[in-house]
Amino acid sequence: MPSFPDAFLWGGAIAANQCEGAWDVDGRGPSVADVAMYRPALSNTEYAAHHAVTLAGIAEAMATSDTTYYPKRRGIDFYHRWPADLDLFAELGFTVLRVSIAWSRLYPTGFEREPNPAGVRFYRHLFEGMRDRGIKPLVTLSHYEMPLELATRLNGWADRQVIELFVRFAKTCFSEYGDLVELWLSFNEIDSVMRHPFTSGGLIAELCPDGLEAACYRAAHHQFVASALATGALRELVPGGQMGCMLTKLTTYPRTCHPDDVAATLAKNLHNHFFADVQAFGEYPAIELASLKRRGIQIPWQDGDREVLKDNTVDFVSFSYYQSATESVDPDAERTPGNTIVGVKNPYLPSSEWGWQIDPVGLRISLIELYDRYRKPLFIVENGLGYADVVQPDGTIHDPYRVDYFRAHFEQMALAIEAGVDLMGYTCWAPIDLVSASSSQMSKRYGFIYVDQDDLGNGTLERSRKDSFTWLQGVIASNGRDLASS
Repeated sequence: MPSFPDAFLWGGAIAANQCEGAWDVDGRGPSVADVAMYRPALSNTEYAAHHAVTLAGIAEAMATSDTTYYPKRRGIDFYHRWPADLDLFAELGFTVLRVSIAWSRLYPTGFEREPNPAGVRFYRHLFEGMRDRGIKPLVTLSHYEMPLELATRLNGWADRQVIELFVRFAKTCFSEYGDLVELWLSFNEIDSVMRHPFTSGGLIAELCPDGLEAACYRAAHHQFVASALATGALRELVPGGQMGCMLTKLTTYPRTCHPDDVAATLAKNLHNHFFADVQAFGEYPAIELASLKRRGIQIPWQDGDREVLKDNTVDFVSFSYYQSATESVDPDAERTPGNTIVGVKNPYLPSSEWGWQIDPVGLRISLIELYDRYRKPLFIVENGLGYADVVQPDGTIHDPYRVDYFRAHFEQMALAIEAGVDLMGYTCWAPIDLVSASSSQMSKRYGFIYVDQDDLGNGTLERSRKDSFTWLQGVIASNGRDLASS
């Protein structure tokens, strides 16, 4: 078995909007996540409709304080339970924990000139708690939790004004927490603005006079510039701080060796890489620019943008990896859902009960491909698969499927390292059960730690260890050398 580097970081990843709860506590303002409804078992076509947010729908959501059908408002109460949760993460042996800062907890509407003191204190205590337990923070500045008022008043990232507001927020984070946090990510899955524009970018279709697609590219450009400016600010304010970009790695294979399938697959992969290309290389790739020109989509360049992008490239490339997909020009090819996508089904891979295909080898392929492309350190910051765990009468949770899933992926990570990939670390999604991003379910459980809460918020919120908890302890204690079942 190939070995992991001695300094390899092992840990987990969570997001404020899916775990904190306390959506109206201590001065926090509403975010785009707070109007996301519980939508179990979305079909492929329903998924797109679910993310087609309207001003009327937002108003309806904000007319109620309900947390049953708006589950991200309650999360798993990490806001009050974080010390005990950190104790469990330390017991697992974590040396890193990826978290996000809820923008609206520091700047409730996004427009304030000064941050909310209670929000500043909360994250200060959280990062101090991580330091005291020997856990390094990896902090995402924007993880699907933009202040709601920026969406309704400005149409989110479609408006260039948001750049200045975001940079103000970022500088506050660096100034307040730079002594405790070295590793940062600017935007979670920055490419996702094309797939769920409201969740990722605060975009509302009826506020896009030139169409939603054009607004998505405008928003992406503004995020690129904001990320670069934040990277420059980090280097000024936090000596030794490192900024990474974060990509949804949508590894795609040709469904067949027909040249048309191969060409369609190449186009899909190049478009996926485009979002990391801008942040890693500091410029738009020529092929993407040509594609935009053919479609009549204008990038809203302003003086200085090109220099800002070029002068503030990221230090490392991080990504999520959940599954691979295939591509085909055949309109009748069978399709299956994945991480906010729908792809052509691969007949050689098994699928979860939610239809996500399981492809550990695809993780090795992704690592080698990304490292060869960017030649910067890589960090896997999300990887996992939801399961419907069953609590036994004696309170135990037997989850050998989770052990099998992670063991297979860890083996492929080790092979990629052996092949020459510089891999900094790994944070599983998620170490503890939380509200899922797309359907706002609890029953799609990712964690090694079980949370007693059902889809409608019933339960004690008590935490308990699954069988996989003990297995992961052994993996981390051995730095990946012992992957045997417990």
